[in-house]
Amino acid sequence: MPKRAVSRCTHPTLTFDSSNHAAEVGFRGPTPRQLAAVHTSIEEENTKSSGKRKRDLDTPALGGKLFPAPLILPEDDLALDPTHPPQSFSEWKRMRQDERNRVTNKRKTIYVIGPPAITDDVDFVQTWNQVRSRGAKKEDHIPPPDIQDVVDYLSAYYHGMTVEVLPPSTATFIAWEAKRPRAAKALAKSSKTPLIGLQTSKEIIGIRTRPSLDKAYKAQLNLDDLLDAAIAMLPADAFALLFLVQQDLYQSPEDEFVCGLAYGGSRVSVVSMARYHPGLDSKQEIEREHAWPASHCATYVASCCDEATNDGNKAAKRSKNGATRKESQQASDAIKVEQHADTPLRAAITAHAALPSLSSSPDPDTLTRLWLGRVCRTASHEVAHCFGIGHCVYYGCNMQGSASIREDARQAPYLCPVDWAKLQKATGVDASERSKTLIKYCNDKREIHLFAALGAWLENTE
Repeated sequence: MPKRAVSRCTHPTLTFDSSNHAAEVGFRGPTPRQLAAVHTSIEEENTKSSGKRKRDLDTPALGGKLFPAPLILPEDDLALDPTHPPQSFSEWKRMRQDERNRVTNKRKTIYVIGPPAITDDVDFVQTWNQVRSRGAKKEDHIPPPDIQDVVDYLSAYYHGMTVEVLPPSTATFIAWEAKRPRAAKALAKSSKTPLIGLQTSKEIIGIRTRPSLDKAYKAQLNLDDLLDAAIAMLPADAFALLFLVQQDLYQSPEDEFVCGLAYGGSRVSVVSMARYHPGLDSKQEIEREHAWPASHCATYVASCCDEATNDGNKAAKRSKNGATRKESQQASDAIKVEQHADTPLRAAITAHAALPSLSSSPDPDTLTRLWLGRVCRTASHEVAHCFGIGHCVYYGCNMQGSASIREDARQAPYLCPVDWAKLQKATGVDASERSKTLIKYCNDKREIHLFAALGAWLENTE
């Protein structure tokens, strides 16, 4: 019998506001007066930089239906920390030199170190890159993204900066106890927390390891040790360094895993590609159909909140007139689609939905492309911390904090007006030139859902 087609959500109704759960956990967000003050400071900076009078500036619309608010679903970062302080443009400008790095003629390169090579005496580390699941699934064994594609994205995202890949020999995993090869091979079977060596051009650095707590991978590397290694490998002319690894990471003993971190003041960041592997989506309960921009689907947002509130009971509740919530919503869908038809978010969702479903047995190449988009979004977020840009609470934005892989998938890849103002001030780049460069990258990768959506978003915000 032929397989039944998977029914796809059409995302007829969009939400531009934080969910009801935000109020339940005490998230208030910036007041209209605070938002106005932030945007006023940005406009004043633009006026000073351009030499034009404020009223002569062609300032794009801010907020409202252009830049949605953070979603704040159950267990999201801002749901767990609803009083996280905002970082305004003025506060960012006032940061000290040791808090915010400056781009200079001598330091304007973002370096990327790809996954370290692995020597034969520790070839067991190759198995640490492989997803472990019950029964072989085709999604478990897909090619990882090409690091050059990540570099090209960062070059577009940080237009005006130079982005370069350091040679593969920059970092290599070797036996920590090089004089005792047998001891090195025993690491593969050890249940303790042994060290593995990371050889750089100057030294060999010990990296702690441990077995994976949730058994998604065989073993994990310690994030703090890798950050220390990144600092040691930082070139003298680097503005920042991104260290990409394929292995799973942990930071503290109680961590199940971590995906990455930046030491912004030290100009380094580490990102693991491991947890973005599509073969883990089922285990990690990642909703592919409602990844950004479809995460703003009102039906999806309501279902996430209902599931948390009602302990998984998703039964429709009767309204006062006897109609179910679903029936009531369907009655107004046509009106709401029309209202949202000319928004960048609707354009992004249309581009996202025009591509084949990611839930209907996608081929390996499609899954690799899905993986690439996820890594690019996180890599651009972590590198932004090296510019002193903190976690955003103003809008749905690439600089929001994230408390889970599920939240990662729901977050936007673009910068909101507040954080874009910080990056523009740091780099001095022209906004339209950056947008054109990023749109070109997205058009070249338009078979990838995230980039097709981002390209449509950018084209409709110019």
